[in-house]
Amino acid sequence: MFEVNKVRADFPILSRQIYGKPLVYLDNAATTQKPKCVVDAITDEYYSVNANVHRGVHFLSMAATELHEQARQTVARFIGATEPKEIVFTRGTTESINLIASSLRSYLGGKGGEVIISTKEHHSNIVPWQLNGFTLKTFRTIADYECLFTPDTKMVSVTHVSNVLGEVTPLDEIVRIAHSHGVPVLIDGAQSVPHFPVNVHDIGCDFFVFSGHKVYGPTGIGVLYGKEKWLDRLPPYQGGGEMIKTVTIEKSTFEDLPLKFEAGTPDYIGSHALAIALDYLEILGRENIHHHEQCLTQYALRRMQEVDGLKVFGCPDDAVISFQVGDIHPLDLGTLLDRLGIAIRTGHHCAQPLMRELGVEGTARLSFAMYNTEEEVDALISAIQRVKGMF
Repeated sequence: MFEVNKVRADFPILSRQIYGKPLVYLDNAATTQKPKCVVDAITDEYYSVNANVHRGVHFLSMAATELHEQARQTVARFIGATEPKEIVFTRGTTESINLIASSLRSYLGGKGGEVIISTKEHHSNIVPWQLNGFTLKTFRTIADYECLFTPDTKMVSVTHVSNVLGEVTPLDEIVRIAHSHGVPVLIDGAQSVPHFPVNVHDIGCDFFVFSGHKVYGPTGIGVLYGKEKWLDRLPPYQGGGEMIKTVTIEKSTFEDLPLKFEAGTPDYIGSHALAIALDYLEILGRENIHHHEQCLTQYALRRMQEVDGLKVFGCPDDAVISFQVGDIHPLDLGTLLDRLGIAIRTGHHCAQPLMRELGVEGTARLSFAMYNTEEEVDALISAIQRVKGMF
């Protein structure tokens, strides 16, 4: 049984007050809070095992290297990757997508091509493709999607869960159709990995990316999973130390996977802390977390029906709800809720094309994590009613 109060005890920040009110943190789609075990792991490694990895022959370097490579194994196991060498550490989802966009352009000889995305994408799954000369084609439905493929289609890149609508993308059909055209698929898992079990082998995708800070790990560390056949084909994204075999003034040769994509000193502290966060989720049980958050989402949707004039956008499946309350500007709503101790997100959520499709400039957004409770939902609804009364 999932005991949320025991979980909350692992997150000291949740016990603090904001403006004299108990903190109700409902901005988890932006970043999650960190459990003590993750913060302790960061401190412990800096104090006891801090040394640069891979090249050193001394004890500290070898110990840090072992933790770093064990973290790679943990990530691979967590998302169902076949081999740890299919896991590349990056700074986050954004850099992972930039890496693929840049390397794919180089692989194609700088020609670019077409990339198919959904209309629900975060800017981090739009801008990197544009910067690298790709033409974007968008779809709303599977029927729309099937009609978009041409001989010039080079990639399908879609979110697993919308960071605005909380809707889960039907990946089985997305991947099946793309592969029938010989086109690889990249999945943005930033909003799925924190909430429910993910298995890249079962999904069948060619690339999968996510960020550590959204899954209870530290900032500045992220993951790119790529099928070995694709990572072997793509050239390096950056150059420097660590990722080379030989360097002469005339020519350089590159390391085997995954190091050829990891130029420079890696965030070996962050990778270890991310592994601790993933182990923590495994101990709690990802199915337990998913069930808890789904129940919270449904409870919140029922309670929101009690607020006259409150409109929910889309059909949330999991952990994210975007809404507006009458004519109250989302910024005003969020600011006043903050004075009552409640942290939500307001604005376009880095999804301006979706906002234009919805016919709004922005929304208010609440997003759950495993440590949120029904009592916090009740506090949110009470606070919304109070703010509504001010207008």
